[in-house]
Amino acid sequence: MNVIVCVKQIPDPALPGALDGATNTLKRDGKLILDDSDAYGVEMALQLVDAAGGGEVSIISMAPNGETAGMRTALAMGAAKGILVSDPALQGSDALTTAKVLAAAAQRLGGADLIIAATESSDGYTGTVPEQMAEVLGLPSVTFAKKVKIDGGVLKADRQTEEGYDEVECALPALISVTAGVVEPRYPSFKGIMAAKSKPVEEVTASDLGVTPAGWAGAGQKVTLVAQAEARQAGEIVEDDGESFGKIVAFLENLKVI
Repeated sequence: MNVIVCVKQIPDPALPGALDGATNTLKRDGKLILDDSDAYGVEMALQLVDAAGGGEVSIISMAPNGETAGMRTALAMGAAKGILVSDPALQGSDALTTAKVLAAAAQRLGGADLIIAATESSDGYTGTVPEQMAEVLGLPSVTFAKKVKIDGGVLKADRQTEEGYDEVECALPALISVTAGVVEPRYPSFKGIMAAKSKPVEEVTASDLGVTPAGWAGAGQKVTLVAQAEARQAGEIVEDDGESFGKIVAFLENLKVI
């Protein structure tokens, strides 16, 4: 069984972030790390391949400046190889362009039984890229998977909902997005870290993948303003005099919450 995992490399959330003054976008010119949300997908892929008794896990990523530090973490966990799409022309890419780039990278690897992504990245939170990838690739998509099993060429997943979960099945190949906690990601061993240094990572550009236009030229959006959030104002205190529920209802009606 061959599985491809989409991994995003992000600025370390523990460090103060900075914006590019010209574009109002997050600066990504330093060292990037593996997004914690993608570690679950890597671990899920490794467990599925082990359960299948054979195959390999590959990773795909899109990042500037040839950055592979985050990818090397996934390789140290046990992934076999990867493709990095790194191209200055991709700066400013929206979610759809990102999905097209990752879909093309997945096709370049070829032969995947399953593609795994996180539900959303920690620095973007659009939550749309996996479904857009599935549409581009013409694959069935299962979202918010909290439990995944492969049985005879059929994907079986528990899909998390507000009320509990749905039991979903679909034929492979397919694309799924997994939630945090679907599995417990392993820590890379020293042996894995050393082995990751020699595992192949092919670096390609958007034009290599045939994705045009890209970046700001292909985006259907732009960031026009970034402003400081307003300070939280004092709330209204309601004294419980036995009839306070009426005041609360009136307050919520005024806010059009109910």
